Amino acid sequence: MNMKDPLEGKTLESILLELVEHLGWEKLGSIIKVRCFNNDPSIKSSLKFLRKTPWARAKVEELYLYEILEIFD
Repeated sequence: MNMKDPLEGKTLESILLELVEHLGWEKLGSIIKVRCFNNDPSIKSSLKFLRKTPWARAKVEELYLYEILEIFD
């Protein structure tokens, strides 16, 4: 069985937009404790931070995969 990578073809922006829509900034900031999610959050500032911070980007991608599995499970 060949499973497609759920992140394939997804931009960081689309992942972040879906998480914010699904969870909201407050819950996202409580799960991943970074300033850009908790202090005056915006997509633009968050993308700037995530693109420069590999560990934070990895956490966002992990959360996205977890949420996708929860939704379709």
